[in-house]
Amino acid sequence: MCGIVAYIGPRQAYPILIKGLHRLEYRGYDSAGVAVLNSDLKLYKCKGKVAALEEAVKDKDLSGNIGIAHTRWATHGEPNDVNAHPHFSYSRNLAIIHNGIIENYAPLKNELINRGFRFESETDTEVLIHLIEDIEINEKVSLAEAVQIALNQVVGAYAIVIIDKNDPDTLIAARKGSPLVVGIGENEFFVASDATPIVEYTREVVYLNDEEIAILHRNKEIKIKTITNIEKTPYIQTLEINLSALEKEGFDHFMLKEIYEQPRSIRDSMRGRLKAREGIVLLGGIIDYQQKLVNAKRIIIIACGTSWHAGLVGEYLFEELARIPVEVEYASEFRYRNPVIYEDDVVIAISQSGETADTLAAIELAKSKGATIIGVCNVVGSSIARATHAGSYTHAGPEIGVASTKAFTAQVTLLTLMALMLADSKGTISKSRFNQLLHELDDIPGKVEETLKVNDKIIEIATVFKDVRNALYLGRGYNFPVAMEGALKLKEISYIHAEGYPAAEMKHGPIALIDEEMPVVVVATNKGTYEKVVSNIQEVKARKGKIIAIVTEGDETVKALADHIIEVPETEEMLVPLIATIPLQLLSYHIAVMRGCNVDQPRNLAKSVTVE
Repeated sequence: MCGIVAYIGPRQAYPILIKGLHRLEYRGYDSAGVAVLNSDLKLYKCKGKVAALEEAVKDKDLSGNIGIAHTRWATHGEPNDVNAHPHFSYSRNLAIIHNGIIENYAPLKNELINRGFRFESETDTEVLIHLIEDIEINEKVSLAEAVQIALNQVVGAYAIVIIDKNDPDTLIAARKGSPLVVGIGENEFFVASDATPIVEYTREVVYLNDEEIAILHRNKEIKIKTITNIEKTPYIQTLEINLSALEKEGFDHFMLKEIYEQPRSIRDSMRGRLKAREGIVLLGGIIDYQQKLVNAKRIIIIACGTSWHAGLVGEYLFEELARIPVEVEYASEFRYRNPVIYEDDVVIAISQSGETADTLAAIELAKSKGATIIGVCNVVGSSIARATHAGSYTHAGPEIGVASTKAFTAQVTLLTLMALMLADSKGTISKSRFNQLLHELDDIPGKVEETLKVNDKIIEIATVFKDVRNALYLGRGYNFPVAMEGALKLKEISYIHAEGYPAAEMKHGPIALIDEEMPVVVVATNKGTYEKVVSNIQEVKARKGKIIAIVTEGDETVKALADHIIEVPETEEMLVPLIATIPLQLLSYHIAVMRGCNVDQPRNLAKSVTVE
């Protein structure tokens, strides 16, 4: 991890590379570097942000129309100048950038050391480029062939781009388990981890598949072959990303912009799928597997982080509406515990990026047991979209802020549609109730827009609690996952320790933490177990805890108990997560800003977690 950009063509490479690195900053990183080839292969890199790299090279000659650039999220070796990418080969004729992990780098490194190689960095990446050069020289093969041979010897994940001092007309790119996309222009190629650095130059792209190598030669067509030397016909796709989605458009941060985009992103996730007036829910991406869902004895939802919280909401939805038992699993645990999977199980894999390594590995495990895999992700052409039997895109649009906001509500929206469609097909819901829920779901974007008007109130609350060290988030039923997601947001961007709990579990341990310094955020809308939540609030107040309550408009009972209330529009219980999540996102955002935190790029985090 984390960001790759490369260019070959008639333009000056450096401006494209540096702009591309800025586009990829949302992925999270700790160092940056660039290599450009003109009369010599010039390489510069440093710890810190892309701006620090720009400052370091401002007086350097970086002219040339072929180059590679990278932002690194440390795996092997601490974040520093030496471990940053790109890395030279031993002769310094080759340079490489790499996302992923070479798991067997240690024995490869020892073998190379025994043969006289010396290493400057602690990285697995430097081992790979030395290996490639060693094969190229000793086997007397081309660079592309050397890459092919080397990649048959490595174990792990990679997305790599290699530049050769002695061949200024060629870039070599390859991937396995880490995303890589090639943009095709007029006599030029762009390579990147995702489409964001490419979209302003070309709309024509090729997404590399696992174990594919792309040979990008100036003034020639793209050539793709596998590491087993099978030639592939490139499948060229057209990007649909709007460039404006990659800009802040007047907002102070991408996260705030994306919070405010949720009325639209929720609507876009329903567009063409929900037809409330006709009483229809249609998910074209899974229609061929709809009967598999209807006949499923069990649904297993696999995900990580925020997507796992969306899956927890999905568990309530599928069980209540479609009456199918659901298990929600951390993908990282699921893949290692020898789970019991049956051929009539349906596995729903959720991932914003569609590249989450643990989720991909869990998918492969479930597929090997014969289960049907349905994908829910946000990125067209992503690995999960291609690894699953069927699926649906959320259509949230690019999410640049590392802490997920609109992707979460889009995932919950899609899971709601899926559960409603399944309930209708199974006959587990009356037609009148089905139509009632469709109309209410159709109204949710407007209610989210109304909820966003609480922003000024939340700023006042954030001012009071910005310096706390701990926070507790409580909810019951559908709001339990909302509490967990709210706590995660606070942790991610403000670095305040926070925990989300089912409200009834508070008295089984967390209640010991409560004192007059502890803010307790309670989702207390007037549905379901409302009276029980009120009792939990009274338990907190008895211990002098400070209550911040999310309540339904007009609520008087909780208002009399809470220190601060945030009112949201009334809706169906199962749709409350789509509304109640919004103020929790805003609260985390404003607290983080007041604490001086880097909201869009929180420390140690990466947007697309492509390593285990």
